[in-house]
Amino acid sequence: MPRKVTKSLVRNISPDRLYNSVPVQRIINRVMLNGKKQLAERLVYTGMQKAAEKLKVQNPLEVLDKALSNIQPHMETRSRRVGGANYQIPFEVKGQRQTHLTTMWFVQAARARRGMSMEDRIAQELVDAYNGQGAAVKKREDVHKMAEANRAFAHFARG
Repeated sequence: MPRKVTKSLVRNISPDRLYNSVPVQRIINRVMLNGKKQLAERLVYTGMQKAAEKLKVQNPLEVLDKALSNIQPHMETRSRRVGGANYQIPFEVKGQRQTHLTTMWFVQAARARRGMSMEDRIAQELVDAYNGQGAAVKKREDVHKMAEANRAFAHFARG
């Protein structure tokens, strides 16, 4: 009997105070630990400012948007059991999941950097993602490579 797929609840996130941008608010919420939102806001805002200065760009929001678009995945693989074997089946990533993976990978990559303050980590990861390098972009490329390698199993996808 097939599994029943339920729709998850999508929360509406209000834009942040400084840039009036929802993606910035998503990153702030992801960076926040133990409910300390003001600290998370300061870290993200100063990180964005430092990245914009380093790249000599006027608007820090442009840096963030280009960096996030370079991290955004378009394909991913999901495990599916067919005839006693598990196959990694490539699927297109859309909408809410795409933005979730993007912010999650960005903050994970920033946290993984060691030996500097969190605002410097955010700034450095933004600069790297803006230039199409860094851990978050590498994560996206690895996921895309995996999906490409398993393209032969695409016919197992439901639908």
